[in-house]
Amino acid sequence: MTTTYPFSAIVGMDGLRLALLLNAVSPAVGGVLVRGEKGTAKSTAVRAIAALLPPVDVVAGCRFSCDPAAPDPSCPDGPHEPDTGEARPARMVELPVGASEDRLVGALDIERALSDGVKAFEPGLLADAHRGVLYVDEVNLLHDHLIDLLLDAAAMGASYVEREGVSVRHAARFLLVGTMNPEEGELRPQLLDRFGLTVEVAASRDTDERVEVVRRRLAYDEDPEGFAARWAADEDALRERIAAARARLPRVVLGDRALRQIAAVCAGFEVDGMRADIVTARTATALAAWAGRTDVRTEDVRGAALLSLPHRRRRAPFDAPGLDEDKLDEILRQFEEDEPEPDPDQGPEGPDSSDDGPDGPGGPENPGGGPQEDPGDGAGEQAPPTAPEPSVPDRRTGEHETADRETDSPQADGDGGAGEADGGSGGAGGDRAAGGAAEPFRTRRLDVPGLGQGAAGRRSRARSEHGRTTGARRPRGTLSALHLTATVRAAAPHQRSRGRRGPGLLVRRDDLREAVREGREGNLVLFVVDASGSMAARTRMSAIKGAVLSLLLDAYQRRDKVGLITFRGADAELALPPTSSVDAAAVRLERLPTGGRTPLAAGLLKAREVLRVERLRDPSRRPLLVVVTDGRATEARRSGGPTPVERAGRAARMLAGDGVASVVVDCESGLVRLGLAGALARELRATPVTLDELRADSVTALVRGVRTVSNPRRAA
Repeated sequence: MTTTYPFSAIVGMDGLRLALLLNAVSPAVGGVLVRGEKGTAKSTAVRAIAALLPPVDVVAGCRFSCDPAAPDPSCPDGPHEPDTGEARPARMVELPVGASEDRLVGALDIERALSDGVKAFEPGLLADAHRGVLYVDEVNLLHDHLIDLLLDAAAMGASYVEREGVSVRHAARFLLVGTMNPEEGELRPQLLDRFGLTVEVAASRDTDERVEVVRRRLAYDEDPEGFAARWAADEDALRERIAAARARLPRVVLGDRALRQIAAVCAGFEVDGMRADIVTARTATALAAWAGRTDVRTEDVRGAALLSLPHRRRRAPFDAPGLDEDKLDEILRQFEEDEPEPDPDQGPEGPDSSDDGPDGPGGPENPGGGPQEDPGDGAGEQAPPTAPEPSVPDRRTGEHETADRETDSPQADGDGGAGEADGGSGGAGGDRAAGGAAEPFRTRRLDVPGLGQGAAGRRSRARSEHGRTTGARRPRGTLSALHLTATVRAAAPHQRSRGRRGPGLLVRRDDLREAVREGREGNLVLFVVDASGSMAARTRMSAIKGAVLSLLLDAYQRRDKVGLITFRGADAELALPPTSSVDAAAVRLERLPTGGRTPLAAGLLKAREVLRVERLRDPSRRPLLVVVTDGRATEARRSGGPTPVERAGRAARMLAGDGVASVVVDCESGLVRLGLAGALARELRATPVTLDELRADSVTALVRGVRTVSNPRRAA
């Protein structure tokens, strides 16, 4: 049996540890989403908290972990006999990224249900996690429908499995913990809101803490059992404190003053709905219980807001989660002026209140109750000299966003195309500073033609597990979506030969038919953006960046992967490899400088190479190539070789021969137009779109499908 790394031995990570402990004290808080870079001990901390949870009493033999004191009346294994309880440790169940729907919620045996009228149900991971911890690593990479099922069960405390009128319900209450790396893509705001708390984690930049992380981790890897034994006393103390806080929780009073503070804070940050108020109230109550008090104070409200609001105040897809602490303090200060805070030394529980208060040995400043620690999978034998503070991480809205974005430069809006006309240098001297993007707008949907079968999304037509039913077929493997009418039609002619005598329908496995459904898939949208000097002329780059940003927003909403290639000067660059993080693409686009020549052929060839590699990695995800250019091509030319325009035409025909669905966004402006982007679109067999036609509210009709050629031998 693998020995779990001790929770109290984790170095630092105060915010993460506090959020996990508060959920252990009060599961009603609603779980925690851990956001952070790779290698920051996210998984280590989650696995360690499960070992601290108190044992649970369960009905012996019940697959759904019913409480013998109050068994679930609708339990599929019920009814249960009294006095059949037994104690077992709380479970931690991990949900793999590639799990199926049946693996998550369970599977019904449709054949037995139809033929025998028996609800034969095989429990899924939600049943295993009941009254324990459900851990979802890389939650942002799960399919949307799995996340919906997961969060619905977490919110309702029950899981429902329905297949063609046959349904099973069982209790599913668990501590939900999800981890994610924002670089790999964001969760939708609606799904972020379903997590009770969120914390941002990052590796420490303090040398002493990093040394302690390595020391402890090496000691753990060398002797896991011995290392755990050295921290056993701290683990036992933390386990006892969790149990004491749980027992104290029902006696904590959430007064009217604290409620008004919570309501004012949530209203001040303009969060949607009422879930934020409820979660903040529950978190503040748990903080008070953890601090050993029975009254909720201002510091509890502040700490709860820092954990429950950052992921809910996000107003737009590309806004970074965070909370303005100055604004939070200002809101709370108004209440301080109206009504002075009670004396902290006069707690309702007397001396016991100050012993376990926030500044005591086991308070939020030291949530582990033992030696402090740091982010990584850290290990070591010696405790660091001082516990880092504060226990709740600082987050100030827009700090990193300000650092990431450069201010608009007047040079970026100047005439950068002078060098293009006369074959100007592609060196650094032709560069222009990165300029800001124009206001994004709602774009028309651009589809990949045909019927795919890629990952679930909202762009192109595809065969999928969810969507409208278009037909029926014999099952391929385990039956998941029964087509009832087709099954009855297949079984009906054989009832007499099978000896049917009663009203029931005799169904055999060969009669079963599964539904064929059509929905939408997510695609790989690869942007190839012209960043040459000609694009910077007449302030066009601001409008172009706004258009690409609008397309990125559309890709975010349609659950696409995106990539970004830019070409300027002498060559093309893969600015962002294909990723699910549309936010990362938006940041790279904002920083994009312009200037130099226009190596259009290099940009197209780079796109072809990227698509070739991605086709090997994910053959089911179909690509959509979006080329943003005015169609000009200027680059250094060898004597006797093809012209830049000829090279670009050759590269375009190669992409067309590969059957790549493409769109050319024509950025040419002015009274005199050369029509070069239109010529490029013909070579690519692509849909030409002007910036005006890209808008969803444009009066100009736009072809919704993207022309492509399935047979590469066909001529343009």
